[in-house]
Amino acid sequence: MMRGVAGSSPIRRILVARGLRDFGDGLVAVLLPAYLLALGFGAAEVGAVATLALLGSALMTLGVGVAGARLDPRLLLLLAAGLMTASGLGFAVAAGFVAIALIALVGTINPSAGSVSIFAPLEQAMLTAASPDARRTAVFARYSLVGALAAAFGALAAGAPELLARTGITEMEALRSAFLLYALLGVACFLTYRGIPTLPKADRRGRHAPLGPSRGIVVKLAALFSVDSFAGGLAVQALLALWLFERFDLSLAQAGLFFFWSGVLSAFSFPVAAWLAGRIGLINTMVYTHIPSSLCLIAAVLAPTVEWALGLLLLRAALSQMDVPTRTSYVMAVVTPAERTAAASFTAVPRSLAAAAGPAIAGAIIAAGYPTAPFILCGVLKIAYDLALLRAFRHIRPPEEL
Repeated sequence: MMRGVAGSSPIRRILVARGLRDFGDGLVAVLLPAYLLALGFGAAEVGAVATLALLGSALMTLGVGVAGARLDPRLLLLLAAGLMTASGLGFAVAAGFVAIALIALVGTINPSAGSVSIFAPLEQAMLTAASPDARRTAVFARYSLVGALAAAFGALAAGAPELLARTGITEMEALRSAFLLYALLGVACFLTYRGIPTLPKADRRGRHAPLGPSRGIVVKLAALFSVDSFAGGLAVQALLALWLFERFDLSLAQAGLFFFWSGVLSAFSFPVAAWLAGRIGLINTMVYTHIPSSLCLIAAVLAPTVEWALGLLLLRAALSQMDVPTRTSYVMAVVTPAERTAAASFTAVPRSLAAAAGPAIAGAIIAAGYPTAPFILCGVLKIAYDLALLRAFRHIRPPEEL
């Protein structure tokens, strides 16, 4: 049985694995544009690789949604960890654009440093099964907190290649060493997931089923989440790092330090989100923190100095991710228990597909000479999404709010 409290073994192992892989995601999200620029590619290629990475995640997540009803989620997590290792090794040895693009498509490299991956729906369903309703949002807040802090330290570690280069190692060798570390983190995730008990077949059939009675709600949520994710794809961390490199000539170490503090602020917003949701509700928390964060993004890219731009981006970081644990908790709460894996996958897949279109479009717009336009469009679309979500779902409440 999976049910337990926040300190039980399945939850603890999932939190450890989330920390390991998000450290790797935070590291490569900052290094990916620097690595591609060092190979001689430009903004359009950075955007294309980010798009392929998100598209690949969407397709694999769709497969998880189909297979989750028949296969043990622990087995799928082990396979995903193996793919993470292969992805890191592939990027460490690849040099041509075609090879890099192919690895991005079929691998687990995440240009957004957020939980957009094959791992997320499996972990979310397992966490929900192990948590009572009253603790569900708090568990997801802890899950998001661990991921965001790990991603922040991963971003901070992105300055290490510059330090390594001063010891006599070439810049390219130093950058590739980061992808070898990413591969090792995949091995560590594999060992962590291996300790989760296998779910018996009979229990698995009862807990993981295709969408049924909750289909209408899931379809509406997926459509709205797609708008939000397309907007987010226009401003993924890899592209934001590229903008900072080109607009203010930030070094890798400076960008890594900024994204570290950005991640720390995001991380500590998750417990606040859980506290706030207990007082004003999940949907209200999602909307009323998201809109100000979008306004901060728009203001940041129009700011005249690096100090104003970074300050506004840090304020955005403190608000923009408060919808993550609340959104996940809401989806898990308004569907039947047996539909949770399918609901997690089928809300994640349109999000990933929509997000996948964003980086390529944003990269092309930046390359055409309009570096701020993708970020402004991101903010406007996100505000429209928030207003539509509030209108459509403010009266559909999870069990703990009834």
